Amino acid sequence: MDIIFGRNRKEQLEPVRAKVTGKIPAWLQGTLLRNGPGMHTVGESRYNHWFDGLALLHSFTIRDGEIYYRSKYLRSDTYNANIEANRIVVSEFGTMAYPDPCKNIFSKAFTYLSHTIPDFTDNCLINIMKCGEDFYATSETNYIRKINPQTLETLEKVDYRKYVAVNLATSHPHYDEAGNVLNMGTSIVEKGKTKYVIFKIPATVPEGKKQGKSPWKHTEVFCSIPSRSLLSPSYYHSFGVTENYVIFLEQPFRLDILKMATAYIRRMSWASCLAFHREEKTYIHIIDQRTRQPVQTKFYTDAMVVFHHVNAYEEDGCIVFDVIAYEDNSLYQLFYLANLNQDFKENSRLTSVPTLRRFAVPLHADKNAEVGSNLIKVASTTATALKEEDGQVYCQPEFLYEGVILSAIVSTDPQKPPFLLILDAKSFTELARASVDVDMHMDLHGLFIADMDGDAKKQAASEEQRDRASDCHGAPPT
Repeated sequence: MDIIFGRNRKEQLEPVRAKVTGKIPAWLQGTLLRNGPGMHTVGESRYNHWFDGLALLHSFTIRDGEIYYRSKYLRSDTYNANIEANRIVVSEFGTMAYPDPCKNIFSKAFTYLSHTIPDFTDNCLINIMKCGEDFYATSETNYIRKINPQTLETLEKVDYRKYVAVNLATSHPHYDEAGNVLNMGTSIVEKGKTKYVIFKIPATVPEGKKQGKSPWKHTEVFCSIPSRSLLSPSYYHSFGVTENYVIFLEQPFRLDILKMATAYIRRMSWASCLAFHREEKTYIHIIDQRTRQPVQTKFYTDAMVVFHHVNAYEEDGCIVFDVIAYEDNSLYQLFYLANLNQDFKENSRLTSVPTLRRFAVPLHADKNAEVGSNLIKVASTTATALKEEDGQVYCQPEFLYEGVILSAIVSTDPQKPPFLLILDAKSFTELARASVDVDMHMDLHGLFIADMDGDAKKQAASEEQRDRASDCHGAPPT
């Protein structure tokens, strides 16, 4: 599996035309931007975890039935420092970097102290975010990097902390009809409190403000939720949104802040500070977007680990939402390169199987309902919400499906070129594929930038609404 996960990939700086088979819909015009780890060794040093690799951006530009591919490494401060030193000198989540052994003892001591409150990497390798007319490569730290979506050139660095008090943020923001960005992050021990902060970035500078100013300066805190633990906040990769509500799962997969503060001295990675507590609950927080306040009823379910929300909607006084859930955090452990490159088949069997789970949460719980009764009256799901004596509501999901859907395909066979697979959103039958003779890497997430006229937009929107539920992670083919 090293050919997929562990090998450094080459850039494709100039666009290369793909070989297209099948028929690309005439309305499909635009650029698919994707992001993921592409460099796993620098000099003689090697990253420990696949999610640590240096970010490699790539794009598929679709124009009049033709597709062009290009790729380029994100020129982050992290990338530049590593390349200049010819070794890994900036720590990532699963790989802790240490100072030059030739430095004197005073320099080493200062370096150790500076890592007590870590300044995270700007190796933004997870996703692409649109903010106004601009595009950014993102990760889960407080840094994002602006990019040129046509050339993949790296532009300025943005620090979330200048605009909202968060140390970590998700790479899966949501967008409203006006293009405003809704995202959330964790504020660690800010003024003696650790909380989850939902914030909003306007698509444009509000009217009456000085022209030319960045929308970032008008970022506002939408809502904040206190963490159940001051020093062990929940890890989360995404959250859900309906027309009127925000869904946040505070899961018992938690980051130990004290361990993180001493990780550098203990010569341990930040990833080692994450722990899953299977004996605890997963709390379901529902925030009303109109009042910007959490719903007072306390909802919870069993311990689980969720990376991706798939779908969410309101129906008959309930919020229904779908997530890809795991029984534990073993998937994260699988992606250590040592596990991927040795005995992959055996190691993959040890991970919990992902399941698509549908939850239903009542928005207006009947106070007169009997203890133990099911508060869900929606006929379209078998998910339940059981009233308990203390007023809390225990939510049990409907289990829908197991498995994954691939779109960007990279083969383990070096003789088979990678390709972009285009599927019909309703039937999932193949419409076309575009093969490119390049050194393509396995990516994580991305964003499609539509380039179409009014009629084509309507057709594309209709196609999209046929099936909006999909998981964005790629996976190696079997």
